[in-house]
Amino acid sequence: MSGALAGAAIGATFGLGAVVAVTGYRAVRTPSLSMRVLPYVRDLASVSGRPAKSSELTDALVEKLASAQRTVAETVSGTAGVERRLLNSGSADSVADFRARQWSSGVIGFALASALGLVLWGVYQFTALGILGLSFAGFVGGMYWCDVRLTAAVSRYEAQMAREFPVVADLLALSVAAGESPLAAVQRVVLVSHGPLSKELAKLVAQVRSGGTTADAFEALSKRVGVLSVSRFAATMAVAIERGTPLISVLHAQAADAREASRRTLIESAGRREILMLMPVVFLVLPTVIVFAFYPGMIALTFVSG
Repeated sequence: MSGALAGAAIGATFGLGAVVAVTGYRAVRTPSLSMRVLPYVRDLASVSGRPAKSSELTDALVEKLASAQRTVAETVSGTAGVERRLLNSGSADSVADFRARQWSSGVIGFALASALGLVLWGVYQFTALGILGLSFAGFVGGMYWCDVRLTAAVSRYEAQMAREFPVVADLLALSVAAGESPLAAVQRVVLVSHGPLSKELAKLVAQVRSGGTTADAFEALSKRVGVLSVSRFAATMAVAIERGTPLISVLHAQAADAREASRRTLIESAGRREILMLMPVVFLVLPTVIVFAFYPGMIALTFVSG
């Protein structure tokens, strides 16, 4: 393949990437007032009396590219899964915000892969078809990287919530035992604690203040969070409030279960990482003991032989 043809192919690739990036941004950004009103007044004459300019071809091209962008995004990560993970990660972003960020990551991956392809083309005479394949792989990899980051954010958020839950359960049990109502106890916990579970409880308080019942708010919390212990606790609280069960015994039992679950999780984590726990002993403590045991003898042998 000649150098001119390879350069033309690379230039076309970069141009296509720029067009896709611009149309993807237009597809996910918030429409302006003119974009919302124009479809209803497009058939009217303009102020000067001349007919308005038609952009049907451009709109059709943008719609086709936006549809392709949505298809690629749905292939990488479905909308339902993204909505669920955004909710479980405590993020305030919408699906459109995530799609825009995912699209930007894909464009960055495309640019980096294209730059690497150009370097390989200059050094190892890489083919233009290989550069196109590498650029496409970089684009898809960038989108997948954004999806993996969201999954990791969900895991971190849920792990922090699970660690925070035993303390929050104890605080709720103490507050209710002191004579406060469930909502007042939750408000007190929100004021004195910080973390993912505190944010979820703040949403519960806001839902009750907006007109919902406490039982419905706890039921919504049980469906919203992805941590099993917290979800079970919220469902138990909803049932106890609806049926009038004494909350003190329920909260004390939930706090005891949370502490036991935390201890069991710690033991299981230590069991899975026993090799890592032995590494300081093998590489730090044992060499030090060997040096202290054999070094004086080696020095004595050196003096005797000398």
